[in-house]
Amino acid sequence: METTKVGIVGCGNISGIYLKNCQEVFEILEVGACADLVPERARAQAEKFGLPKACTVEQLLADEEIRIVVNLTTPNAHAEVALASVAAGKNVHNEKPLTVTRADGRKLLKMAEAKGLRVGCAPDTFLGAGLQTCRKLIDDGWIGQPVAATAFMTCHGHESWHPDPEFYYKPGGGPMFDMGPYYVTALVALMGPVKRVTGSARITFPQRLITSQPKFGTKIAVEVPSHVAGVMDFANGAVGTIITSFDIWAANLPRIEIYGTEGSLSVPDPNGFGGPVRVRRAGASEWSDVPLTHPYPQNSRGIGVADMAYGLRSGRPHRTNGELAYHVLDVMHAFHDASEQGRHVELTSSCRRPAPLPMSLRHGTLDE
Repeated sequence: METTKVGIVGCGNISGIYLKNCQEVFEILEVGACADLVPERARAQAEKFGLPKACTVEQLLADEEIRIVVNLTTPNAHAEVALASVAAGKNVHNEKPLTVTRADGRKLLKMAEAKGLRVGCAPDTFLGAGLQTCRKLIDDGWIGQPVAATAFMTCHGHESWHPDPEFYYKPGGGPMFDMGPYYVTALVALMGPVKRVTGSARITFPQRLITSQPKFGTKIAVEVPSHVAGVMDFANGAVGTIITSFDIWAANLPRIEIYGTEGSLSVPDPNGFGGPVRVRRAGASEWSDVPLTHPYPQNSRGIGVADMAYGLRSGRPHRTNGELAYHVLDVMHAFHDASEQGRHVELTSSCRRPAPLPMSLRHGTLDE
């Protein structure tokens, strides 16, 4: 198979699984180079994964063989690196969120469209077996017409385990912009776009203490809401409730549930690719486990990059596209805006539901 060469920018915590999957799992992908602001990190990953070279970002963008830049930098650098990639004639796939601001997101999509290039963005977990099984159940009418949904992401932040957690409490971070993309993207992929939101948000702890290494003892000033509660009115008429929080020590809540006219659906953790998936139809006395209908139940980060590569080859739209990612960004900002302004926020963006994956894919491949 002719491969599509990609370059990895940002060799931090998340880069390992991308490098592994782009090199070892998805047949269409080949990693041509990696780059990082800290050259030692890039060299270490290049050596670990047998890459041809570690280089500067400028050198990577100048490599004519690289068609897709996988942008794994911290959120505040997403726009800068993505815009530079597009300016260099590269398609780009960002880690979430697409950008920190709406303005940068619009600028990126406009520039890419003008140059005939593609923009993609994590999360791509909705392409995993768990959420694709849920998509099929909804499309096949197992719970009837969706009328409501709930989504909960509750924890006490990342400063106890992440080696460099400051950015989680700066613009582009917080529980909504860090973990919200998984939950909002899953809901949009399952039920379609959102038309209106409202919400309330707060900063509970003005400072956070890092207890992980190597920055143990460092204090972080919190600049973004650390607890966000929102309500979403979907274009299909369903009403969704979401809570994302870095302020909760423990909770006993589902990840996502979708409630329909004919039953209820328990959706697995959207930060993963597998199950469990459960359904309870009207009149049933208990929940039933549903076998996964689709491939990719394991950690398949990078599947969105592979999907873009197949789209580039065949011409079809890729699923983790910039339109979807911008709509999710718009929704997340709207929660913060609604809280600050004390009102409902009508969204100006929208998107199409990404096409479902076929059930019969061979491992390591996607559809043309």
